[in-house]
Amino acid sequence: MITKAVKQQILQRFQDRYGILKPALHYTTPFELLVAVVLSAQCTDERVNSVTAGLFPKYGTPERMLTLGLTGLEEKIHTCGLYHNKAKNILATCAVLCEKYQGCVPRTFEELVTLPGVGRKTANVLISILFQTPAIAVDTHVFRVSNRLQLAVGTTPLAVEKGLQKVIPEPWWSRAHHWLIWHGRKVCKARKPLCDQCFLADLCPFAGATHTKA
Repeated sequence: MITKAVKQQILQRFQDRYGILKPALHYTTPFELLVAVVLSAQCTDERVNSVTAGLFPKYGTPERMLTLGLTGLEEKIHTCGLYHNKAKNILATCAVLCEKYQGCVPRTFEELVTLPGVGRKTANVLISILFQTPAIAVDTHVFRVSNRLQLAVGTTPLAVEKGLQKVIPEPWWSRAHHWLIWHGRKVCKARKPLCDQCFLADLCPFAGATHTKA
């Protein structure tokens, strides 16, 4: 395992290289971000943005989205993958928002995770971006990069989230979430990580092991 000092070096390099990154998903309201994040599961942000560009202008509120019905929403989002479950959950969430929250997205983690299709990762993304609440959402990229760098080692997203919370200063939680996602997409890729191009290679146990094998 790497030392605390090395972990701090890694975080400082992330800060120096990436600074504060903006979300890649396009949205104009909290509800639109909620829907976009749900659609992004096992789907690229580029694809989600393409789909929501044709969805949000006319159906960008819970009330209007409900008028699509299940079949209508499935037709709009089918290229995002897992579209049946996503459509079902989005419409169920729209109903809850209308009935319980006057069409607004609730502001707390505890309320968000009660919405259909909204898990811990999605709730953390929402409270971080919308309400400036420090949070670390662990998706596949964050999970992979954290384990490879040994910033936080765990076999579950929750374990990695808790580990990252211990090593990263709380004011940096939200920005670190974006660092790890961006790094996972562009450099520390799942199948072919670009270790030879990585600014963290000299500090990374995974890159060192890969170099030794080579």
